[in-house]
Amino acid sequence: MRIIGGEAKGRTLHFPSGSKERPTSDFLRETLFNLLGPLQNKTFLDLFAGSGSVGLEAASRGAQGVFFVEKNKHLVEVIKKNIQTCCLDKNCRIIAGDIEFGLRDLFRKKYEFDIIFADPPYNRELVGKTLKLLSKHNILRKDGIIVIQHSVKETFSELDDNIYQTDQRKYGDNTLTFF
Repeated sequence: MRIIGGEAKGRTLHFPSGSKERPTSDFLRETLFNLLGPLQNKTFLDLFAGSGSVGLEAASRGAQGVFFVEKNKHLVEVIKKNIQTCCLDKNCRIIAGDIEFGLRDLFRKKYEFDIIFADPPYNRELVGKTLKLLSKHNILRKDGIIVIQHSVKETFSELDDNIYQTDQRKYGDNTLTFF
């Protein structure tokens, strides 16, 4: 697993062998960032961050501030190691906790994000829960984008007028849904 573009392009990311977590593939990350376009001066939130590969890709491509939310303490250490490997310490901050804790903390501190990416564990009905928490703790800028990576088998319903689906792309067993 490597950084695909930007100032840290080519750096190898660490991911624990034998982990039950599923990292976002290089192909899917490259596709996502091609769809998102330039990230200069944008803020980026990586929920269910895992190894931090998606948020680090955003930082490498010029995002001005990247936050990671991850509850697994071992993976938090992996994110720290990957941030150092990519020399992106100045742009990145980690919140060690579940997404409800992370979103509540960011909301209370009045943070806002241009792009929020979430890759919850597949087939656990977490897409709907994630959208509800994002609606409750509104930290998305007015013209911001939410992208959720999920299994093609997962279904969910839109919540309200504030969060609505604008696009959906399927790649094998993976789906990127834009809100």
